[in-house]
Amino acid sequence: MAVTGAGPILVLRYADVGVATYGSLRVVGRRDTTVTWVIDESAMATVHDLLADALPDPRAGENILDAVERAFAAGSLATPAAERHLAEVLGETLIPEPGWRLLTEQATTPDAVAFVAPTARLARVPWSVLAMPADGRRLIDVIDILFAAPPNIANAPRRPAPWRRDGAALLVLDPRVPGQRPDSALGSVLGRPDPTTPVARHFADVLAHRRVLPEVGSAVELFRRPQADRGWLAAQLRQQPSRLLFVGHASAADGDVGHADRAALHLAEPEALTAAELMASTLPIPARVALLACASGGDYRFDEATGLVAAAILGGAVLVTATLWSLPTTAGYRRFCGAPSESADPMAEVVVAVDTAHEANEAGRAVNAWQRAQLTRWRAGDVTASPLYWAALATFAVDGAR
Repeated sequence: MAVTGAGPILVLRYADVGVATYGSLRVVGRRDTTVTWVIDESAMATVHDLLADALPDPRAGENILDAVERAFAAGSLATPAAERHLAEVLGETLIPEPGWRLLTEQATTPDAVAFVAPTARLARVPWSVLAMPADGRRLIDVIDILFAAPPNIANAPRRPAPWRRDGAALLVLDPRVPGQRPDSALGSVLGRPDPTTPVARHFADVLAHRRVLPEVGSAVELFRRPQADRGWLAAQLRQQPSRLLFVGHASAADGDVGHADRAALHLAEPEALTAAELMASTLPIPARVALLACASGGDYRFDEATGLVAAAILGGAVLVTATLWSLPTTAGYRRFCGAPSESADPMAEVVVAVDTAHEANEAGRAVNAWQRAQLTRWRAGDVTASPLYWAALATFAVDGAR
């Protein structure tokens, strides 16, 4: 597995203590660099309200469609101007001036990387968009951003899988959940399988150049597979693929209940596969995993962060790209974004970008590079490069993976 070069490693860590949230930033191996600060309750309330307004996750009294419409039409990520305001507030509130100064100083060294370890109250923050006060550069403009796995997961007994570029990629694309219409809550994420769509053309090219699992004759056979249940998944994983890409639905665990291991992936069967079941199964998980599903990267929302990302790492993964909130489906985007965006498909763009990035030597950095490109498009006025998609991505890395 590719490991870091000579560049510095920074750790941006937060802790909730009573009504306050404490933050710290340090360079690993250099205690003299540590910067600490406190965020008071009123500032945290502002962050909470802005995120609740911005994200397509239902608030009290909303259904899923209401939430998606609000996020696209009026939320803090809906327009470049609104997103810039959100970025400025987050950048000023969550990182003080000495922290920004340390980040910019260290980022002048090639291969510098910042690992973020948020708290439950900051688990859905889009860290890539944070704006540096009086400068305007975003955190992802300054430095590569990865997420640190919680210590109880990173230090747990496990067998990290080796990265093998020549192995098969396991592609679980939009599995068909029984009893769900394509336009229902657990219906199709990517729309009707069609060989002419950008996402189908991408996987047709993948098939032409490498081996994939399941073995199929054409790219459209990869989508909406009705046999993709947990038994099928187990059989595919036992063939030791080089990486796993899951695109579909996930159920986030209820933060009020406090059980991260209730987060679950929806396969082609009535009962979802929970993180707890995945951990108990001891199935071999490949070195690289992408979970493009609703709030699949929500482990940090819980004190005991044992969600889907943790299950993947405990099973062998060393790099996991997941999402911090629910990604609107292709149909949802087209429903609420109007005629000028009819040909745009940000959900498909995310799938293609992450699949491509996970073939790179340093997959996490490759995801960051794509996010920077999307941010450039967005700031130039391309509203189809919606941060509701690219800013949701978070890559967790352990064991030197980048």
